[in-house]
Amino acid sequence: MALRPVQVNIKARDHLAVGRFWAEALGWNVFRPGATTYVGPGEGFAWPDPVAVGIDVVPVPEPKTPAKNRLHLDLATTSAAHQEELVARLLTLGATRVDVGQGDVPWAVLADPEGNEFCVLEPREVYRDTGPIAALVVDCADPRAMARFWGEAVDWTLREVNDDHAVLRSATAGGPYLDFYRTPEPKTVPDRVHLDLLPYPGDDKAAEAQRLRALGARDLDIGQGDVPWTCLTDPEGHEFCVLAPS
Repeated sequence: MALRPVQVNIKARDHLAVGRFWAEALGWNVFRPGATTYVGPGEGFAWPDPVAVGIDVVPVPEPKTPAKNRLHLDLATTSAAHQEELVARLLTLGATRVDVGQGDVPWAVLADPEGNEFCVLEPREVYRDTGPIAALVVDCADPRAMARFWGEAVDWTLREVNDDHAVLRSATAGGPYLDFYRTPEPKTVPDRVHLDLLPYPGDDKAAEAQRLRALGARDLDIGQGDVPWTCLTDPEGHEFCVLAPS
């Protein structure tokens, strides 16, 4: 039993505009299978993608708070010129530069049109085969604890772990990394960005959710009512959902 990270869920007041931004940013396409805006690779809607982690933009009435999201995307580039061109293009699409205390770093810290932070990385050999999303980056207090939980929760392989950093990636060696970085700031508000996980065909969603609770997950009530997915938090309070198999 294991779960697949299949999409990043982003809350937005204007989900179609934010979806279009991310599609342009990643060179992907916008699909609208229902009340949300899905962004993924390819010409036709195919979910879940076998390699890429898509983006599902969900409409909400509330604006983002000033608090930094605990989960953000790192975008890959292939050269210094590509990084410069991508940053310039994203700014014309509605991104803004933001200061999250990063200091003098070789990557650019930006926010999408509704304030969700992300980074455009300088070229790194480790991300040469990830596609446009290099990594899903999570702020946390204890990377070793996060590695224990998420290493059991999903079917990705633990690649590295120490006191400051933990790294997981799909065993297929494709798609983005999942990085946990130790940060001093505590989590204070619900996140605008979270991961959605999907059981494999034939696996039972309720059994998977119960397995996660045994690992330290907690139930989360955000007023979702009677829905086909299960809302949980990991041991540090990061929200995520277990979706129903399609």
